[in-house]
Amino acid sequence: MTLDDFKIYLPKYLSSESEKHLFDSLKDFPENIDQRLYTDYLKDDPVIYQGDGLNNLLAVNLPSLETKEVPGMIISNTCDIDPTNKRNFPSQIVYAPILSFKKYADTLNSAITISDEQIKSHLDAIRKQYITQIFYLPPLKNKLEESIVFLDRIFNIGNNYCNRNELNETRIFTLSDFGNYLFLFKLSLHFTRIQDKVERKSPEI
Repeated sequence: MTLDDFKIYLPKYLSSESEKHLFDSLKDFPENIDQRLYTDYLKDDPVIYQGDGLNNLLAVNLPSLETKEVPGMIISNTCDIDPTNKRNFPSQIVYAPILSFKKYADTLNSAITISDEQIKSHLDAIRKQYITQIFYLPPLKNKLEESIVFLDRIFNIGNNYCNRNELNETRIFTLSDFGNYLFLFKLSLHFTRIQDKVERKSPEI
């Protein structure tokens, strides 16, 4: 795909100024994966947005039943977990833990079967968002160290677990238009690749 092809898939709700800014950001990808992934514009909204980073979410590493509080990144669609969106059944908040990039790198460095060059190449690919099941989070001053999210390590919790009136205390970040576009693109690559090269056949009816 060319950059002009991407214009077809730009969000239609953006102002012309925001659309131009997003397109210019995509032109600079992947050299601009830094604090431009985040925004302060929505920081006072009592809304949990898809892609938000929140503190105090719960994680368990099965088969162990030990539960601990972790920072996590929201996978759920914003509308699906909006409490004002009345449903016949309660919604769950789906999220994945936010992990330290440094700790992950240290784990790789301790693995004697991986060469230094392989590790360097792998970490560089993560920082450029090239690894399909990992979303890279650049550091955010005073709020977040360099981090990663494994999209295949997902949890869910009741929608009423997160108090919307306390988001100023628990929210770590909200993604910008650019960050959100990258996040949705990574989600689509990880979960919805239609070309799995398996012919499944349809039953005769």
